[in-house]
Amino acid sequence: MKSKLVLSGLAFLATASPSLAQTTSAGDVFKQAGLVGIAIMLLSIVALALIIENIVSLKRDKLAPPELIDEIQALFDEEKFQEAMELCEDEPSFFTRVCGAGIAKIGHQFEAMEKSIEEMGDEESIKLHQKIGWLSLIANVAPMMGLLGTVMGMVKAFNEIAASQGQANPADLAAGISQALLTTMLGLIVAIPVTASFAFLRNRLIKTVIETGAIVEDLFDRFRPAA
Repeated sequence: MKSKLVLSGLAFLATASPSLAQTTSAGDVFKQAGLVGIAIMLLSIVALALIIENIVSLKRDKLAPPELIDEIQALFDEEKFQEAMELCEDEPSFFTRVCGAGIAKIGHQFEAMEKSIEEMGDEESIKLHQKIGWLSLIANVAPMMGLLGTVMGMVKAFNEIAASQGQANPADLAAGISQALLTTMLGLIVAIPVTASFAFLRNRLIKTVIETGAIVEDLFDRFRPAA
């Protein structure tokens, strides 16, 4: 009996629900989706802000500015290592922090210099990956919140059935089933683009880190002892 009523409710939503048929704005959708829908909306705003911020701050020109690379290479060629160190301190970026770690070890064995560069590169890379890691978290939480809304909506629908002693009509079930379907939809709408954005930013970050590491390695290769 319960399953027949639920199926009737789904059919009712698809064909005769006045509330869904009259939905004309995003505000109406979130109102029908309830508190979980509003929470997903807020999560989507946070995700959008993070995506924009990461796209801007994780560009290659921000992590390894070409003009700084040229200046430090010129200072290395002139063996002005102190000036290069000061430049790295004055212009903080992924490249200058890694390069500065190597410059600080000039005069030590090459292995110590190389280890310092690797450790700083790993540390800075972890920090950058942590920034985009929030997008991965949102991409996983959004559909789970949608599922929570789905469960809440179905509980609401079955409560209607229980209250009417199994005699509820489709209109009585519409609100609960509507919430169940809308929160699932909203969770997926947020999760899909955020997942794609996370993958794009992660791949671009990995590429930039590898390219920058190669530049730093080439820069300090002059200190490598002859075989």
